[in-house]
Amino acid sequence: MSAPGWVTTPVTAGLLRGALDLERTEHGLLPHRLPARARAQCSDPQLAMAESQPSGVRLVFRSRATAVELDVLPTRRSYVGAPDRPHGVYELLVDGRPAGRGSVPDAGRVLTVDLSTGATTTRSGPVGTVRFTGLPDRPKTVEIWLPHNETTELVALRTDAPVAPAPAGDRRTWLHHGSSISHGSDAASPTGIWPAVAASLAGVELVNLGLAGSALLDPFTARALRDTPADLISVKVGINLVNLDLMRLRAFTPAVHGFLDTIREGHPTAPLVLVSPILCPMHEDTPGPTALDFTTVAEGRLWFQPMGDPAEVAQGKLTLRVVREELARIAAERTPDDPNLHHVDGRTLYGEADAAELPLPDGLHPDAATHRRMGERFADILRGIAQGA
Repeated sequence: MSAPGWVTTPVTAGLLRGALDLERTEHGLLPHRLPARARAQCSDPQLAMAESQPSGVRLVFRSRATAVELDVLPTRRSYVGAPDRPHGVYELLVDGRPAGRGSVPDAGRVLTVDLSTGATTTRSGPVGTVRFTGLPDRPKTVEIWLPHNETTELVALRTDAPVAPAPAGDRRTWLHHGSSISHGSDAASPTGIWPAVAASLAGVELVNLGLAGSALLDPFTARALRDTPADLISVKVGINLVNLDLMRLRAFTPAVHGFLDTIREGHPTAPLVLVSPILCPMHEDTPGPTALDFTTVAEGRLWFQPMGDPAEVAQGKLTLRVVREELARIAAERTPDDPNLHHVDGRTLYGEADAAELPLPDGLHPDAATHRRMGERFADILRGIAQGA
């Protein structure tokens, strides 16, 4: 229970960064990373889960408060037979420096999925409170980064001193789109996902549209990127298309062109970085789809496996090698008319030497150390592009 004299501040758009839309619920405010128009055009439960998980979303305000409480109602997932997933982490930064972290393990909803049947059950729980105390008693900028992997409804913000929205400042805005790797799968904390690491090191303001399982060249995502203000834009594409075996090469090439064309309608001259997939040995030469190995689930661990046949590449099936070659060709084809388009081979972020040192724990997603490494490397790319702009 908060002490008398505390200030309750309504959570509004002015206090939130990284969200494209806010939904009022019966409990509070739910940040979305895709606008309502985009959400209305796709009923995929995976996309609904991914875009409602606030990867890169944070509360930012000015205050001299020494204590902060945030009431939240999270929704997290668990899987029958699989190891328990870590609880979502809330990270506190004071003037850009780490100053605390917390979780609400006994609060919120738990959605349990039986991967063998697709059946789901939901267990409801109460609102929880994450508390941060011992903050310096001076005017400062406070950031609370929300869990990158738990849908989070914001119920109430309380402090022991008044708060005000933080000025936007003069940092450039970086808008990024990618798969679960960009979303932050297997990262240890919201500021530990590789786009957040890169943004911090490069001194840019992140808007993260990394959408787990959903970097699929969807037109509504392209329009969201088109309509979102940004100074730098990056699109990392390929792995989800292979995972789902969603399209053949014939469809892939014009889809990439169309995606980039749509972004350019809203950002005709902004630096735009086209990033191909990082190394993933299982899909370098073997197409999708990707499936969970249920024998490993029974052993208490997760491992993914490719289900395609390399011989099908001749019929146009996509592998990561095919995707990289085609993205490089597309970028080279477009660059004469678009000098602000840049191409990055994803293997420069995580390649063969990295895989030998830091193998993908489930065959698909990087671990926390790899997120850090990728972020450091992409920060160099962002700084280089910014200097050349």
